[in-house]
Amino acid sequence: MANRIYLCLAHMSENGLEQKYIQEAFDTNWVVPLGPNVNGFEKDLEEFVGENKRVVALSSGTAAVHLGLIAAGVKTGDEVIVQSFTFCASTHPITYIGAKPILIDSEPETWNMDPVLLEEAIKDRIAKTGKKPAAIVPVYLYGMPAKINEIMAVARKYEIPVVEDAAEGMGSKFNGQVCGTFGEYGVLSFNGNKMITTSGGGALICPDEEKWRKVMFFATQAREAYPYYQHEEIGYNYRLSNVCAGIGRGQMTIVHEHIAHHRHIANIYKQAFANVEGIDFHDELVGMESNFWLSTITLHEDLHVKGEDKAYTQSIKGAVGGAAGVVHANDNIHTDCEPNRNVEAMRLGLDALGIESRPLWKPMHKQPVYKNAPAYINGVSESLFKVGLCLPSGPCVTDEQVNYIIESIKSLIV
Repeated sequence: MANRIYLCLAHMSENGLEQKYIQEAFDTNWVVPLGPNVNGFEKDLEEFVGENKRVVALSSGTAAVHLGLIAAGVKTGDEVIVQSFTFCASTHPITYIGAKPILIDSEPETWNMDPVLLEEAIKDRIAKTGKKPAAIVPVYLYGMPAKINEIMAVARKYEIPVVEDAAEGMGSKFNGQVCGTFGEYGVLSFNGNKMITTSGGGALICPDEEKWRKVMFFATQAREAYPYYQHEEIGYNYRLSNVCAGIGRGQMTIVHEHIAHHRHIANIYKQAFANVEGIDFHDELVGMESNFWLSTITLHEDLHVKGEDKAYTQSIKGAVGGAAGVVHANDNIHTDCEPNRNVEAMRLGLDALGIESRPLWKPMHKQPVYKNAPAYINGVSESLFKVGLCLPSGPCVTDEQVNYIIESIKSLIV
């Protein structure tokens, strides 16, 4: 196959509505972080998530986490409980506020926050600090619903607000309810690799009109009602552009198609790997409906892959695959927690065949930047990080390509 197969890339609608809404923004000179497209996109999102929620469209999912924490009342010096097995956008905004992340490991079934560890951590933090954590941030890893009923039961018991990070879980459901609508606030992301895209962007799901207005106030520089600029609180320039929102409005017409396609791709992987010894597909539990943002597999430790002797022989100097952004060149080959050699060999083997794959998120409690953060660990996320791999799953990936990926994986097994 000549064309490289990427993990998950944006796909525009066939009806061309994205271009229509963008052109309208230019034609009417609404090239600003407010306007008809922003308002329309928010209404589309509110209809999508349901539960009588209000939605604020923002510049990124990270901004949504940040504002969700602020709206939940998190202050400098507070502690915030957050899932360790996640991307750094779940944890970094805690530090923006000057609060301290308390990292919680996962349970092995969904790979998300362990409700038992969650309660143990709350009790321990109260015993150690004399006060309870200010918020709880569970994550829907790769779109997989968490055991959110159990998490919410613990949160209600200790009266701690929940900010659900559903950046990867748009459209995933638990018992028929959309993820991101269980807690006080919910986070969505529209990055270029998510279920729908606005090129970059996110949203915060709010419980009611009053809290929606509060978030909107902070998202637009916290300006007071005077004929001049009066600021009594610190605000942020986090509102989504009217141009980007135009892309979002077009994308909302195909969001259900995207989710269905991701689930279809996941089912092909699931059926194929059921007959491959040494490889397990990460599947949903009964009552859960994952969007399968990324399909993931784990490789048994004793599964051997071609090229294992060449794994970890060269240091990485730049971004890998479709990873974006500027990275530091590094002369070190190893860290104290990394995927097994067979996993790295599989990644390299697939890369040589034009297929992008990627290790699972490295747990935050193993990241040097969080080495001093309190962590409540059971070993689940570390063990999964060592054996897991993400496979191409996006709306541009065809059945033919999925079958090619599956056969390529099989061909690399010794």
